Amino acid sequence: MTIHIAEGDIAARTRTIVADLRFLEGPLLSILHQVQQEFGYVPQQALPVIAEELNLSRAEVHGVMTFYHDYRDHPAGRHVLKLCRAEACQSMGGDALAERVKALLGIDFHQTTLDGSVTLEAVYCLGLCACGPSAMLDGEVYARVDDQLATELVAEARR
Repeated sequence: MTIHIAEGDIAARTRTIVADLRFLEGPLLSILHQVQQEFGYVPQQALPVIAEELNLSRAEVHGVMTFYHDYRDHPAGRHVLKLCRAEACQSMGGDALAERVKALLGIDFHQTTLDGSVTLEAVYCLGLCACGPSAMLDGEVYARVDDQLATELVAEARR
């Protein structure tokens, strides 16, 4: 799936987002979240605009954007399936679950299926440590994910 957005449009929309959020204390994370919500990812063309508007170096903005796993540098599929990779979920079968889901989708983490339907992402806590392994599909959290539920989630995302 390829999305084409004019570079000038990215810059203008990014400046508007920065203007709306720059009053916050430490606004960079909020701005990056809003840019990702606006475009579906954080376009590389937005980073120098954010840096200029916040009087930061491009390296600082790039470093923050790449440090946090939740920011994407490319468009996601129509559905985003996140699997918890934290220790608690791993100890409850998270590794086997991850391998099962990757096999069902035919992709690895941080990839999107060829038909553009599903992006698979790793997250490092969904707050369900006592009910692992856990997953999130399009913002809805699932606990105690087993093979059957994983198969159902993948089927739902593929629709």
